[in-house]
Amino acid sequence: MRPAVDIAGLSRRYGRVQALEDVDLAVEPGEFFGLLGPNGAGKTTLISILAGLVRADRGTVRVMGHDVVAGYRAARRALGVVPQELVFDPFFTVRETLRIQSGYFGLRHNDAWVDELIERLGLVAKAGANMRSLSGGMKRRVMVAQALVHRPAVIVLDEPTAGVDVELRQALWSFVRGLNQAGHTILLTTHYLEEAQQLCSRIAMLKEGRIVALDSTENLLASFSERVLRVKLVDCGLPPALAGRAAAEAGGWWRIPVEDAAHIEDALGQLRVAGATVASVEVAEPELEEVFVKIMRREEAVQ
Repeated sequence: MRPAVDIAGLSRRYGRVQALEDVDLAVEPGEFFGLLGPNGAGKTTLISILAGLVRADRGTVRVMGHDVVAGYRAARRALGVVPQELVFDPFFTVRETLRIQSGYFGLRHNDAWVDELIERLGLVAKAGANMRSLSGGMKRRVMVAQALVHRPAVIVLDEPTAGVDVELRQALWSFVRGLNQAGHTILLTTHYLEEAQQLCSRIAMLKEGRIVALDSTENLLASFSERVLRVKLVDCGLPPALAGRAAAEAGGWWRIPVEDAAHIEDALGQLRVAGATVASVEVAEPELEEVFVKIMRREEAVQ
């Protein structure tokens, strides 16, 4: 089966800045894929090339088998992009905006799908409102609807929850999960790493235009992060069997690496046998934020 997004040898330079350098990446059909990186890593340039807005210096990019240059129309038809910026025409209502967007893709009888998008994205009360009168969160919902109006196979979400409230964030992810379960391929960029950890099955990390990590979310967490038992003790130290692999923290807390529930139970059992007084207990699961920081620091050390 061909990849939904196939990127090979992709490079792009802006003057002295190498925005992308020999990027190879394949996103499989139906994947929920995360593209992460610090500001200036090249994420926006990659998305712009994918959408046909920027030409690469070298390399090829295909969406559902269509080259984004040679087969621009077919590639663009297969792609929906929710941009980071709120770009809208202030002179039209929400419904008019979506109808016009349908027209860009040659869809003359698309009102039923437009109505469904309006309903599922919570825009019914604002369907007849002028775009310039909407709040930032409502405009963000319209941006999502615009990207989906032609039912693309591949959906790119570029920081879709930046600056939006918790309610909209939850509603948006519920809707996007449903699209993914229906077979749509999702490519997400976000600075909210907990979102990427919960949503993405596979993740690529960019730094200075290069892919520095590419693996399943599960493997990245297992390789670069760890589950930790944190205990706060009162007027006592750790038993010797635990102290060798633990680290002291401020306020009487100890940080003990553990592999699973059995190791947690064993560590607490050793504390009971030693007569330790435990004031508080926490279990910290592996976090993608920790993985991200370690990989970025590793790359800085190599350079």
